[in-house]
Amino acid sequence: MGRHEQREQVFLLLFREAFYDPADLPDQVKLFLNESEILRDPKDREYVRARFEAVMERLETIDRLINDNTQGWDTHRIGKVELAVLRLAVYELRFDDDIPAGVAINEAVEIAKKYGQDNAGGFVNAILAKILKLGD
Repeated sequence: MGRHEQREQVFLLLFREAFYDPADLPDQVKLFLNESEILRDPKDREYVRARFEAVMERLETIDRLINDNTQGWDTHRIGKVELAVLRLAVYELRFDDDIPAGVAINEAVEIAKKYGQDNAGGFVNAILAKILKLGD
């Protein structure tokens, strides 16, 4: 499985997080990883689990960055698809030095277009561009 597919699986797991009580999340993660038709390779499952946990560990900081760079929006108003995409992309921009910023943004926009509403790609791109400027 390539990085794009792994990233998409992390996104799907982050999306799932929005629908469950935090106490139920460990069981939901296990269920997702063990029942996925795509995640057959243990290395892929481990990558997705580790990346999901890394995002969740930094969620407060990630959400603050998202909230600080949106006008009229915050993490409570942003659609669940867009929020999951943004959380993963902000993690990659701020905490993963192995992924170039352009790749993180492009991948986020593509996932947003695939799973989100019509304008999701542009919305995600605009927020990530603002966040990227902060780091320069």
